[in-house]
Parts: sequence; structure tokens; C-alpha cells
Amino acid sequence: MRSMGDGTAVGSPYPLFGGAVEPAPRHATPVEVGAPRGPEADLIGYRGPTACAAAGITYRQLDYWARTGLVEPSVRPAHSSGTQRLYSFRDVVVLKIVKRLLDTGVSLQNIRTAVQHLRSRGMADLPRMTLMSDGATVYECTSPDEVVDLLQGGQGVFGIAVGVVWRDVESALSQLHGERVDTGETLIRPNPSDELARRRNRVG
Repeated sequence: MRSMGDGTAVGSPYPLFGGAVEPAPRHATPVEVGAPRGPEADLIGYRGPTACAAAGITYRQLDYWARTGLVEPSVRPAHSSGTQRLYSFRDVVVLKIVKRLLDTGVSLQNIRTAVQHLRSRGMADLPRMTLMSDGATVYECTSPDEVVDLLQGGQGVFGIAVGVVWRDVESALSQLHGERVDTGETLIRPNPSDELARRRNRVG
């Protein structure tokens, strides 16, 4: 493993953040996800309210994290009061992970290091990544043995399977509107509840 941030390599797993983030199990079953792929994915952005809905956070949190540089929109930042921030799919996944880390008591300093690490990894790596933390340190586990080592440490440990977060965000965004970066065109997603209402109206 490799150490990141303020963490230092310890035994098998490498701490990533002030605590650590360890690589995910190499022998773990690959997570099959249908996230945005190809050049089209880079052309789609999501406005603040959409990112909030998909990540399960408030707009106040989104705004604060953007202003403090914790999670900034990579597609289009807000340069002025009239500019709409635009977040990428990866940004929304990171937002949801940050929310989960905060909810479990991980320090903001360690979360910042974790965010930097997540952004440094390729899109293909993220779905196979497992983040684990004892509340003080965040690890990216890359093998089942590393996970076991952490669990045997005698401390309470929680894990975040990034592939699961990825699928949750993908599912949420499939029902929300996106925006083409090149044309500004709004992409209207089919809403299951709207379709159900149309069917009921036809029956009535």
C-alpha cells in the first residue's frame, strides 16, 4: 500500500488521509456499473439542486463545500452571482461520499485528503474502490487481506463501497435533468412518477 496525505504506511494497508485511505481488495469481485461512459459523459453537467438531490445533501452544504474548496464543480465553477455551477458525474459521487464520511465523524482534514485521492484516480478505478475508516483514518483497501487486517485491529470500522455509491448516484441522476456543456441544452430525463400519472390518466 502507499501512504497519502499525513498518513504513513502501516503494515499492509496504507493510510491515505491524516488517517488513511487504503486500496480496495484486488481479489474482490469487480463491480459492474453503468455509469456515464464515452465522450458523451464529459459533455453532461448537473446544476447545484440536481447534484444535491442525487448526493443527498442540502444546498447550503453544497455551497459551503464549493466556497471552501472541499468539493468544487469541475465542469463549471460559479465565477459570479449569475453563474450556475455545473457538476460532473464524478463530482456528484464524491459529494455523496463526503456526506457519508462526515456523518460517521471523519475529520474535515482527512476528508479533504480523501477527496484529493478520489480525484486523482481514474474513472475506471472508482467503482472497484472500497474506503474504510475507524473514524480517525480513512483507508483505501485493495485486497480482502487488508480489510481483514483493519477489522482485526479491534476498533470499530465502517466501509464505503464506492461502486455502490456510484450506482446510487447513477440511478438518481437517471431521473433528474442534466445539461449539455457544449450547447447548454437541458436534458429532460423520463420521470417514472410522471409516466405512472400518464397511465392513470389514460385509464381514467
